[in-house]
Amino acid sequence: MSDRSALATAFLAGTSWATATRAPLAGDASARRYERLTNPETGQTAVLMDAPPEQGETVHRFVELARHLRAQGLSAPEILAEDPAQGFLLIEDLGDDLFTRVIARDPTLEAPLYEAATDLLVALRDMPLMAGLDSYGPALLAEKTDIAFDHYVSGITGDDVSETRDRFIDRFGDLLHQTVQGPKVLILRDYHAENLIWLPDRSDLARVGLLDFQDAVVGHPAYDLVSLLQDIRRDVPARIEMPMIARFIEATGADDHEFRTAYAVLGVQRNLRILGVFARLSRDLGKTRYLALMAAVWRHVMRDLEHPAMAGIADLLRETLPPPSSENLARLHPR
Repeated sequence: MSDRSALATAFLAGTSWATATRAPLAGDASARRYERLTNPETGQTAVLMDAPPEQGETVHRFVELARHLRAQGLSAPEILAEDPAQGFLLIEDLGDDLFTRVIARDPTLEAPLYEAATDLLVALRDMPLMAGLDSYGPALLAEKTDIAFDHYVSGITGDDVSETRDRFIDRFGDLLHQTVQGPKVLILRDYHAENLIWLPDRSDLARVGLLDFQDAVVGHPAYDLVSLLQDIRRDVPARIEMPMIARFIEATGADDHEFRTAYAVLGVQRNLRILGVFARLSRDLGKTRYLALMAAVWRHVMRDLEHPAMAGIADLLRETLPPPSSENLARLHPR
């Protein structure tokens, strides 16, 4: 038995789930692991989160945000038991009905599910912010694109692109300052169909179950809408994307031109960062499965660059970013 497994068993021994059966659940890009626990007598289930502190993981922010979101009437998992020092949480099991699975079973639910997810983002504008969260302002947003150059571009070309990177960040920072000012809201950052659970037995906003929010920050309200609609794991068709943008604008009273511009600019920022993160996960950690998603990320970047607001950076990016061809992706395999 590994040290983490023994620690998990000791953690569960102090709960009513000590005799539960344990089965692994799919994880994410982090070092966190998840297990579904099933009570052999009642059939009830819960989820064990294992976030190893020695690998830089922590459960503190997840707990704080889960309680904050639940206090607003949203369906974040209830915290059933916790051991922050060892990195363990026992949380409510929201089930397996990820948006992606529900839509695959019944495509007629695609529009209603995206409407519910968009309406939740609308509601976040009027909800109180949690204290202590970082702010995703223009300067930080620009700086965080460095990973695309340092890991994606350099990983493929082998070149030192620091000069180009710095030039881009300077220009992009100016563009962000011009386009993403205004009211700030809680942004969950990984708000997409594989992190959302459909809970039709609940009402209103609570029908959208939230899974991955521990990296939440404060920022522009278009950020999570980009995450939802420019989904790299499933192709969100224009017949869904365009009405959801319009739905958000109408419900919030946002300026149409300004919001759509911010949406495109943040689309470039978010997808550049994903290119770099996936390149790093593959090259440094051997998680090559993320390379299969590169083409989708690339398409989003190229499409967003067509927006007129991107005129000052579009040529620089098109000249600098190698396309995710099979030959180029092969260069991103583990070093």
